[in-house]
Amino acid sequence: MGEFTHYRFGQKVPNNGVYREIGETGSNVKNPKMIRLRAGDRFPQNSNHDRVWAYEKNE
Repeated sequence: MGEFTHYRFGQKVPNNGVYREIGETGSNVKNPKMIRLRAGDRFPQNSNHDRVWAYEKNE
C-alpha cells in the first residue's frame, strides 16, 4: 500500500513539510497557495473545490 500524493481539505497531514495547491488532475495553477504543515495537522480549505494539496518539499 502506498501513500496518497494528493490531499483534500480536512485530511490529516502525513509528514512535516511544505504543501502546494495544484489542480485536481495534477496540473499547475496560477499563484498557488504554499503552506508549511506538521504531521497530524489538517489541510486547510483550497482556493476552489477543484484543487488539492500536493507535497512540495521537506523543511
